[in-house]
Amino acid sequence: IPSPRLHPSHSPHAAARAPNPPPHPHAPPPLGFLTQPPPRRRTRTRKEPESPAAMSDGKDTLDLSALGAAVPNAAELSAEDKANLVESIKNTLQGLAARHTDVLESLEPKVRKRVEALREIQSQHDEFEAKFFEERAALEAKYQKMYEPLYSKRHDVVNGVVEAEGVTKDSGEAAPDEKEEKGVPDFWLNAMKNHEILAEEIQERDEEALKYLKDIKWYRITEPKGFKLEFHFNTNPFFKNEVLSKTYHMIDEDEPILEKAIGTEIEWYPGKSLTQKVLKKKPKKGSKNTKPITKIENCESFFNFFSPPQVPDDDEEIDEDTAEQLQNQMEQDYDIGSTIRDKIIPHAVSWFTGEAAQDEDFDGIMDDDEDDEEDEDEDEDDEEDEDDDDGDKKKGGRVPAGEGQAGERPAECKQQ
Repeated sequence: IPSPRLHPSHSPHAAARAPNPPPHPHAPPPLGFLTQPPPRRRTRTRKEPESPAAMSDGKDTLDLSALGAAVPNAAELSAEDKANLVESIKNTLQGLAARHTDVLESLEPKVRKRVEALREIQSQHDEFEAKFFEERAALEAKYQKMYEPLYSKRHDVVNGVVEAEGVTKDSGEAAPDEKEEKGVPDFWLNAMKNHEILAEEIQERDEEALKYLKDIKWYRITEPKGFKLEFHFNTNPFFKNEVLSKTYHMIDEDEPILEKAIGTEIEWYPGKSLTQKVLKKKPKKGSKNTKPITKIENCESFFNFFSPPQVPDDDEEIDEDTAEQLQNQMEQDYDIGSTIRDKIIPHAVSWFTGEAAQDEDFDGIMDDDEDDEEDEDEDEDDEEDEDDDDGDKKKGGRVPAGEGQAGERPAECKQQ
């Protein structure tokens, strides 16, 4: 469950992957959050050399001829960054080579031959996997085109552009002070509020503005790779924009790593910003200035989603704590975006009615039951261990000092 990528020059936390939400069948693959640059999963396989590092002239140097193909943004890296990347790769490969050699050398010759046969099978599997990734991308694009007409029909019904089949006009006259409701009022607001993650982001003061939301769309982008969310609004008294967008740039597509996110700058009408609040304080007694002191503070709002965490410039160094905080913010930001893309957009009516939330709650209960069963098994094992310990005490007398407390668990922390 879900992510950030910081440039290698900023921090040892050089790359991270986004969280893993339950994927939609036709959505891009989810991301996994890491605090160190992950080894890249190979999707296009070639026969591996005996040594994982390509050596030249007997010296411990790494062949960089394929660096540009292996790292999509290699051309943008500085000389220092490339050197650091190469050193990191070399150290990793040397460690893997040593481990690989140790494992194989420890095996009997016949077993070693069998392991080599298994590696060949794995190589064939990887070739199939590479084709799978290629075909999956084409399949996703095919079905995305098939979804679009359905999303258009949904938009028209939600916004009262067309009437749903079977709905007839009331023959009775409506009361003069009553407006006939068109479409499905507050459709997207209620759909998002029924999802636990999004409900935490939507503040009470956001709701009036989100009632003007008439559609949410998403698109896959290719240059750079990633995806884009679009929030389409009716004319409203809060901001001028008709469309607010959020774009996620990915470094890799098969095993995606989030590089950065870009949001629309919201053009708030004067005094209508939902992301800031104005505080007015009376001047201190005896002060020459008699005018109230005005202070603007940022506040929590769903609309902060369009002002994502900013990744520092390449030449800017940040400390480890700041890097970790930035990664957490990017992870949360991606979690919101992927939830809207993978759950809300494809299944909006189920979230509006609450059916999807009930399904998730049921899945959560099933998961909890499985966890409880595991806990019960562990408790039974602990009881058996205690019985064994009691038997030992009876046979051997008092347990030596310290042994009785060695297996005790620390007291559980209670949430404040």
